[in-house]
Amino acid sequence: MSVTRFIPDLRDIRFVLFEQLQIDTRLATLPRFAEFDRDVYDALLEQAAELASDVIAPINATGDQVGCSLDGEGNVKTPPGYKKAWDALAEGGWFSLSASPDHGGMGLPHSIDAVVSELFTSASMAFAMYPGLTKAAANLLAEHGPEWCRELVVARMYTGQWAGTMCLTEAGAGTSVGDARTRATPIGDDGTYLLEGEKVFISSGDHDLAEQIVHLVLARTPGAPAGTRGISLFLVPKFEFDADGALGERNGAVVESIEHKMGINGSATCVLGLGARKSCKGWLVGPENEGMKLMFMMMNEARIGVGIQGLASAAAAYGYATAYARDRVQGQPLESFGRNDVASVRIIEHPDVRRMLMTQKVLVETMRSLAYTVALAHDEAVATSDDEHRKALMKKVELMTPIVKAHLSDMGYQVCTLALQTFGGYGYIKEYPVEQLLRDTKITSIYEGTNGVQAMDLLGRKMRMDGGGVFMSWLQEVNEDIASCKELPELAPLAADLEKALNHLGGSAMHLGALGMERNLRGAMLHATAFLEQFGTVSLGRHALIQARVASQKLADGAQGEDARFYRGKVLNARFYMAHILPRAISLGKTITSKDESCLDEELFETA
Repeated sequence: MSVTRFIPDLRDIRFVLFEQLQIDTRLATLPRFAEFDRDVYDALLEQAAELASDVIAPINATGDQVGCSLDGEGNVKTPPGYKKAWDALAEGGWFSLSASPDHGGMGLPHSIDAVVSELFTSASMAFAMYPGLTKAAANLLAEHGPEWCRELVVARMYTGQWAGTMCLTEAGAGTSVGDARTRATPIGDDGTYLLEGEKVFISSGDHDLAEQIVHLVLARTPGAPAGTRGISLFLVPKFEFDADGALGERNGAVVESIEHKMGINGSATCVLGLGARKSCKGWLVGPENEGMKLMFMMMNEARIGVGIQGLASAAAAYGYATAYARDRVQGQPLESFGRNDVASVRIIEHPDVRRMLMTQKVLVETMRSLAYTVALAHDEAVATSDDEHRKALMKKVELMTPIVKAHLSDMGYQVCTLALQTFGGYGYIKEYPVEQLLRDTKITSIYEGTNGVQAMDLLGRKMRMDGGGVFMSWLQEVNEDIASCKELPELAPLAADLEKALNHLGGSAMHLGALGMERNLRGAMLHATAFLEQFGTVSLGRHALIQARVASQKLADGAQGEDARFYRGKVLNARFYMAHILPRAISLGKTITSKDESCLDEELFETA
């Protein structure tokens, strides 16, 4: 087997979807998804995996090596093969999997769309960003865009004829979006404005994959309040268009430069000038001064997507590392070290390599479980007719969003690091794919709100929902999982380990809540990142235990052959996680409750 060929792990994906979460039977009870069954989902997974392996993965290295180029008119050329891959997605209807049939979509569950996103991103993260942003922009416009644009604009985006972006960041403002200076001046009574300003770090800011690009731009109208309360959202196209969608003259949204980056070189990250070369026309989306509220819909979707990017890169890296370790012959068995008459063995037989591979395996598989579980909760929320149940599910999704975004992106980078280490010196050179994965994945902890921002959001907002009731409900669910596993002799000690870590997490939450009540906000936020990591570590431990419980039942039911080996691996995952990874949660809890605030000393980083 080639150690550079991308091979998706459909066996584990199917386990999470159909054996652990049982989405085919759970969603079939909801009218919105009743027409879909296991056969439909399986067929989609097979097609997506084939497209990822045969069309998208082969352009990944080329995209990194060639990158994007910019002409003098502000037009970006993407790497070879990108247009062919885009067209393949468009022809297959992959842009509209979970879109409403009212807009020409298939209406499939978001959890299935999340799996497809993992597969495409595992094959090439840089390429997958183009369709990913287009779908997210189309989803926002379908929900909140002007009535006229839904059939005219949204329908074309869901077919891949048009593309989309989100334009938030400005030089000097960065994550502090409320400091944005881009202006929007009304020029008519039909919701049209002229925009002036500059946006930076705009992913997919321009490309040659679609005939039109629709930018969703945050800007200030005359007299708008300061900060985020004065931000409005605008639809700004690359080309003007008429009532039939026919394209006209170039609009004044023009790329001034492409950022030179550490990774994702095939993704055009652009500086976008608005109104600098010619007038830039846009249309107001939603009510004036509610741009941040609307954009958060796209941002929250993107944050879940970034977590899946971390998972996807980790899954690809683990696959490459395992194939390499099975193939690479180096060194003698420990028992025969120093003997000249003993042949060298494959490195997968060395204990430290096994440790690295097992760490990668358990992180990837628990990350997948968490991401798909959150996606399923979203599906059930949007499809249920019970308003109270919907609200409870959405609050659960909100609580877990910063965990998915930040912890999965951090762990994804860690897995890529271990994968490169598994390759040894060969991992550090470009002939093998893991060094690119490591570079590409780093951005996931930075964009869509740095992971530090996610930690502050978790501690400052999400933990306070319903007076802490949402977090308490989550704790109760984990305790119920622990109780069920304590009834199984093989899992009872592991459940006890998780219970101990969960209690430490609860103690950290109480300690940080007390700091907040004492108005020591700086002291509380000092430990926000540690708290998010502790929360994420316990969360993945929960999923390791859940998967072991499902696998144990399969083994008890008489699983044989490869299935038995697979299920036994899930039980071993839980044992490894509780022994090697979960203890971090306890040490983080001790750090959080230490009351140390030494780095906040006012004179520490001052200069003369």
